[in-house]
Amino acid sequence: MKIENIVFDDGAKIVWQETAGISIVTIKRENVKNAMTPVMWQSLANIGRKIEDNKKIKVVILRGEGQQFTVGSDIKAFHTMSIQEADAAFGYMEEAITTFEYLRIPTIAVITGPALGAGLELALSCDLRVGTKEATMGIPIGRLGITISQRFAQRLVNLIGPSRTKDLIFTGRFFKGEEAYQLGLLNYITAEENVTDFVLNLAETMKKASPNSLQAAKESVARCVPFTEVAFGHRGFPQYVDPVDFPEGVAAFIQKREPRFTK
Repeated sequence: MKIENIVFDDGAKIVWQETAGISIVTIKRENVKNAMTPVMWQSLANIGRKIEDNKKIKVVILRGEGQQFTVGSDIKAFHTMSIQEADAAFGYMEEAITTFEYLRIPTIAVITGPALGAGLELALSCDLRVGTKEATMGIPIGRLGITISQRFAQRLVNLIGPSRTKDLIFTGRFFKGEEAYQLGLLNYITAEENVTDFVLNLAETMKKASPNSLQAAKESVARCVPFTEVAFGHRGFPQYVDPVDFPEGVAAFIQKREPRFTK
């Protein structure tokens, strides 16, 4: 078994294990629900690129430490950033998510708690998602002034359709495990005590399949749901954050109050 620990200044870690053709990537920052800083997103993207280059790896498992996947980007980290720095940070996030989305091999996300915001998008970038009844999936960006990109929206639309995607974003509601499973956000739902064995057995099953068949399937399915850039109004998306609403949304988050957005 090969284990690589990437340790960050605040003690957070991303642990990358390789054993018998299976790569397991674990986000470890449990004290803040595995919230990701910009440098953590950059490191995750680098891990994805290393996995892509390692032809011995057949399946990837992506998970978070403890009773959560990840709540996405660390909102508190944005409080001291300029709009330009925040936009760049979202670029690092999208790079990491896209890197895992385009891996040539099957990927499995393990959702045992919150997968929110960018954490939800990271889960959706994986081919399959295994969850428990404690899984919580949502994208409450309306309280933060985040202007979702088309690529972010497309991942949701592909699974739950345009109306449910807008409902999820407009209301900030969360889908719990069983509802997420019924809607197709989760491929499998299992008991908390069984989730590790379930996921490893699933990975072993896929590991035995023809790599060329699986890669061809990923490519063919991707062509069935193409990503197409479209023009929409004059806002100039994808700028990832609104220059007025985002600072107010972050300040409200830090101060634990309702945001006061203006037209």
